[in-house]
Amino acid sequence: MPYFRIFALLLLLTPNLRGQNTPFQLQLEPLQIPQLGGLQSFAFGTSDGKWLLLGGRLDGLHRRQPFATFDVAGHNNQLIVVDPQSGQKWSAPLSSLPAALREQLSSTNMEFLQEGDYLYVIGGYGYSATKADHTTYPYLTAIYLPAVLNAVLNGQAFAPYFRQYQDARFAVTGGRLLRIDDAFYLVGGQKFEGRYNPMGPTHGPGFQQDYTNQVRRFQLQDDGTNLQFNFLAPFTDSVELHRRDYNVLPQIWPDGREGATAFSGVFQPTLDLPFLTAVNIDSSGYALAPNFTQYYNHYHCANVALYSANTQEMHNVFFGGIAQFYDSLGVLVQDNNVPFVNTIARVTRRADGQMQEFKLPITMPALLGAGAEFIPSENLPRYANEVIKLDELPADTVLLGYIFGGIASTQPNIFWINTGTESQASSNIFKVKMIKNASSGTDQLNAQSSGTLKLQLYPNPSGGQVSLKFYLQYSGDVRLIISDLNGKTLHQEWLKNLPAGAHVVQRNLPAQHGQPLLIRLESATEQVVVKAVFFNDER
Repeated sequence: MPYFRIFALLLLLTPNLRGQNTPFQLQLEPLQIPQLGGLQSFAFGTSDGKWLLLGGRLDGLHRRQPFATFDVAGHNNQLIVVDPQSGQKWSAPLSSLPAALREQLSSTNMEFLQEGDYLYVIGGYGYSATKADHTTYPYLTAIYLPAVLNAVLNGQAFAPYFRQYQDARFAVTGGRLLRIDDAFYLVGGQKFEGRYNPMGPTHGPGFQQDYTNQVRRFQLQDDGTNLQFNFLAPFTDSVELHRRDYNVLPQIWPDGREGATAFSGVFQPTLDLPFLTAVNIDSSGYALAPNFTQYYNHYHCANVALYSANTQEMHNVFFGGIAQFYDSLGVLVQDNNVPFVNTIARVTRRADGQMQEFKLPITMPALLGAGAEFIPSENLPRYANEVIKLDELPADTVLLGYIFGGIASTQPNIFWINTGTESQASSNIFKVKMIKNASSGTDQLNAQSSGTLKLQLYPNPSGGQVSLKFYLQYSGDVRLIISDLNGKTLHQEWLKNLPAGAHVVQRNLPAQHGQPLLIRLESATEQVVVKAVFFNDER
């Protein structure tokens, strides 16, 4: 997860943030369970109100030094059972399992999905004593949850309740696993072999990194003894599906069909920055979400999906994590170091298909959420793909579920200073409660999310020469205005007869003794203002 030199870009839309009545209000309530340690980037399943937690890391953000990153000491080598109602915790070591199972189930960033009483986990990355190196595991493991939970609670053997299947197509970490209709969808991710090194694969011990660039699909028949697979043709795209360590949420489309949306992710093929786009996926294929830009919650974080059949609106809520943008007093700030954030945001798809991003009035209580999971309450009304049925929830306060674990960071940008003490795996649990049809409270619409200009400025800070990257939905004229912070115009020009599509314009900024400048771009329907910062500005 490379981090880069800090810089900030302020995007001011007119207006940038607008208050909107919210379809529901959320509340976070802390819950403490004694002796429950921190855990991040893990897998989980639920049965009879209890959680089974497996895999993941016991430490915080991975360090950049190859000898220290993803070390064995940070492996979670336990099966952990949690009862959030009684506040109890149990655990059992993985040592009784065969090596292939033991190694995979102590890895990080496995993909997983629960189907009834079975939890299916795929891949994962970690140190393998068998290979004497770090690897991505080529397995799907089926876990019979009721029996495993009972065995851990009573100190009994649990090895008979695990079955493992090997296939190179399962060697994936950092993707997401969902079900659409009758098939499993393994969306994005990568195969990473060797020890991580931020300087690249040819430095130090070296590594091999291969994005899947795919949505891998398969049908699974499981009679409790045998696993039978039918692999379907994958969807492949080396640009739009070149994503990992992100949020992919199940969806219900306005016509009632099942699907999924991949939100953001890293890294763009030509930039070491997150995607700002989303990809809609269903059984027929995939497509970019039209006219939508996601500014918040770019890395994987705790999330929940809810659908209202009455309004045909799909709501996706993201809790904290890591993002290239954050809000500061109503202004979007772009930080290409991609910091930890506390933003809670909602992306809603309306009945007409348009997606919009909203910032909720509540935040995570600290820099939390990255690598955390939302564990839903078991008794909620849900569609077959686990999307919560919003209309069937009671109008008063209801417990949606819990946020557990993730990385707790002491400051936004720590990668290049990370000694292992600047962050840690979080043991925080938050009850997530919903008040539907709340009479008060507003979520702030990020109008830039559904705007079309999508203006960005590179580099920023700069020495005076910059590139303005923007998009025109329709051909026409665009006006460029450069002014100082007091609004005095220093330069303006018309960019005439521009065709529809992406544009990059290079300009030399007027010298203002290193003081920031405002760059305004106006089309026939929109205007966006960017704050340009010089290298010698004080920030």
